[in-house]
Amino acid sequence: MSRTASLSRTTKETSIEVSIDLDGSGTTDIATGLPFFDHMLDQIGRHGGFDLTVKADGDLEVDSHHTVEDTSILLGEAFAQAVGDKKGVRRFASGLYPLDEALIEVALDLSGRPFFVWEVDMPESIPLGTPPFDPQLAEHVFQSFATAAGITLHMRSKSGRNSHHVVEASFKGLARCLRDAVRVEGGGVPSTKGSLAVQSDASDAGS
Repeated sequence: MSRTASLSRTTKETSIEVSIDLDGSGTTDIATGLPFFDHMLDQIGRHGGFDLTVKADGDLEVDSHHTVEDTSILLGEAFAQAVGDKKGVRRFASGLYPLDEALIEVALDLSGRPFFVWEVDMPESIPLGTPPFDPQLAEHVFQSFATAAGITLHMRSKSGRNSHHVVEASFKGLARCLRDAVRVEGGGVPSTKGSLAVQSDASDAGS
């Protein structure tokens, strides 16, 4: 069965289109108006092994926050739709991901219970790219994605002095973990509850 999704989202602040194929070849076509953010989303596709298209038109004359947030939400929703009922997937994934001096730990669960932990020290807040991407927005990207996708996501920094390296290692780590977690290696839903549907109440702690 095809694990794909194509979604769009339009508000007074942004117009976003996202398409994803979880069983693609890592082909990407990204244009958000923020070159550094484009580069990071490219990591999701290439290192996740997903075909990913993202088109965003936002009010960058105000700031980058609206574009980054709405894109991350829609990407999470598209991911959740593409992964479907999660039959046969590995579900869990984790690892340590280096980029020069930066080392990021990522662990995730396609749990259906949105939860996010961010313990990543951002060594500096120098805007990246033109128009600028604030490195502090990285946390918001991952939180918005995890909530919309219905996943449990933990991210921690082990080391890092350069904000570009810290942010990029975080995106690459998320991508590699998503790639591992969606890999199909069985037939049933990997849960004693028999379902990994997205739950709005994270206190319903199934297994």
